[in-house]
Amino acid sequence: MEISLSKNSDVPLWQQLAGQIVFQITTGRLRVGQQVPSVRALARRVKVHHNTVSEAYQDLVRRKWLSRRRGSRLIVGARGDFGKQPPSSLDELINDSILRAREMGYSLQVLTERVRERILAEPPDHILIVEEEPGLCEIIRKEVAESLRFRAECCTPGRFAKDPGLAIGAQVFAPHFAIEDLRSLIPVNRPGVPIIYSAADQHVELIRKLKCPSIVAAVSISESMLKTARSLFAPAIGRKHAFRAVPFAPNRRINLRGIDLVFCDSVAYDAVSCRQKIHYQLVDQACLEHLAATIKINTFNESALSKKTGLGLCHP
Repeated sequence: MEISLSKNSDVPLWQQLAGQIVFQITTGRLRVGQQVPSVRALARRVKVHHNTVSEAYQDLVRRKWLSRRRGSRLIVGARGDFGKQPPSSLDELINDSILRAREMGYSLQVLTERVRERILAEPPDHILIVEEEPGLCEIIRKEVAESLRFRAECCTPGRFAKDPGLAIGAQVFAPHFAIEDLRSLIPVNRPGVPIIYSAADQHVELIRKLKCPSIVAAVSISESMLKTARSLFAPAIGRKHAFRAVPFAPNRRINLRGIDLVFCDSVAYDAVSCRQKIHYQLVDQACLEHLAATIKINTFNESALSKKTGLGLCHP
């Protein structure tokens, strides 16, 4: 678990810690079922009082990012059976599948035929993004539409639970830490594709490289994205720089020419005017490519997002 905290920040240490743990879960660095360090072990590692870690853990348990299993142990998203180690290679995965099929009474021939049927099945006619927060859902929808040139719709987990028929003809696309909760609602012949969010190491590094005291801003349609940015950037911001979280509303222009460095989500990017503008692509590029392969799209539109990605600076 990679954690970087700063005592020279207006963001409380426990909030920095909680925000960075959530970020590592959403970007796949911490996996569902993975045990997190004990309170005292993590406190020693990041050099803070154990009460700080305890407060962060309690917040994450309350928000259901962490759960208790096997006594007092804390693990990420306590869903399913995590007692067995997952396959570490493709061959192990195939072996497990063959063994499980035989245990269920299926022959290798039946298994082979069914796998072939699934591979050759008709592709979906749209992508269904299942996400609780409307802002995040809209960012994902835009990135999917631009990169895959494929129709995408959004719904909340609650709406999906009430109307599982929404999955008919759709490829479900949902955060990897929520896929297990949705499994019973998703057609078995078209399993959901997990969303992996992009890391932000290079974005944080850009802030660290600022030589003079600067104003850094994040612009997003998503409240949770702004909250995460605040916690994630806090160690690099420290007291040397100032940070502003700027909520964005559609059909609005934002002039931030007085800000030195601005990070924008995919929805807000084109509406912001500033000195130096950095695009933060929410969904990891490899995840989008995986989605394209799953729905059998042969032309992945890398250029749609590459004009904003690559951490290129924009000087409008």
